[in-house]
Order: sequence, then structure tokens, then C-alpha cells
Amino acid sequence: MGRFDGKFAIVTGAGRGIGRAEALLLAAEGAAVVVNDLGGETTGEAADQRPAQQVVDEITAAGGRAAANYDDIAAWSGGQALVAQAVDTFGGLDVLINNAGILRDKMSFNMDEAEWDAVINVHLKGHFTTSRFAAAYWRQRSKETGAPVGGAIVNTSSESGLYANAGQCNYDAAKAGIASMTTEMASYAEGSS
Repeated sequence: MGRFDGKFAIVTGAGRGIGRAEALLLAAEGAAVVVNDLGGETTGEAADQRPAQQVVDEITAAGGRAAANYDDIAAWSGGQALVAQAVDTFGGLDVLINNAGILRDKMSFNMDEAEWDAVINVHLKGHFTTSRFAAAYWRQRSKETGAPVGGAIVNTSSESGLYANAGQCNYDAAKAGIASMTTEMASYAEGSS
């Protein structure tokens, strides 16, 4: 018996690293997991479906339930499609872990607009889009049932949002934004219950 038996989860950036470990742990604890990853390099360039599919294969080989997702969570439509896939595939959503991220390190005076936008979009906007559609799903479910839903969002940030690193202005700003956004969303959730 696992802590997440009968639960449905999404992990973004789950093809490698921390996200992969989170997806594997959730599955080992009984959750059905949607493994989201574009499979790009750490810079966000290129795309490769193999990392997400490999995590899914590992979960299913161990007797778990998982589905791969390759949507770009930096796009509004990608966040919406990812949440819809979890609901359509598994019948619900209980846990959302936002972990996707990329790096485009440069000193601020050398950084171009595309490098700034890419990091802000994947980290900050990517955390928002999935959270927005998960929250809308839970709100609608609560209205339909008249009961609290109990969904959970875990947003991955970094101490870089507090203690900036040279050459990571875009990353530092995104991580600080994630921390602030998470605080705001948590205060709203507490106030609305």
C-alpha cells in the first residue's frame, strides 16, 4: 500500500533529473503519473520524446501506470492539454508537480530577448499555465460535488530566486517569480476554503 494509491499526478520536466525522480517516486507510492517532457537540451533547444517515454516504460515495467506527454507547458494550450490528458487518461488529477526548466546563462549585458523570454516562459509561465488549468479543474469538481477536492501543487523553485547567481538574471527572476506566485496561490487557496 502506497501513500498515493488511487491518486493521479502530473510531473513536468519529468524525463530527466529531479522530475524523473519525482515521477518514479510517485509511481512507486501508487500514483498514476503523466510524465511531461519535451526532451530538449538544458537550453531548451531540440526535442526528443525518448526521455519521457523511457520514464513511462520504467514505471509500467515496475507495475505502475503512466502516460507520456510532450506538450510545451510554456504555451497556454500546452498547460491546458496536459491537465486534460491526465483527466481523460486516468479520470482525474490530484497532484501537480511543476519542475520543468531550462537555462540560457549569460551576463545581462550580453543576454538577448529570446534568451530572456525562453527561460521566463518555461519556468514562470510554465508553472502558471499548468497550475491555472489544474486549479480550474479542481474548482469545477468542487462545484459539482459540493465537497473540497484536496488537490496539491508543488512548484519547484531555487535559492537563486533569493541569492542571485551571476550570469543567470533570467533564471533568478523566474525562480523569484515562482516563489511569489506560489505564495499568492497558496494564500488564495487557504482563504477560499
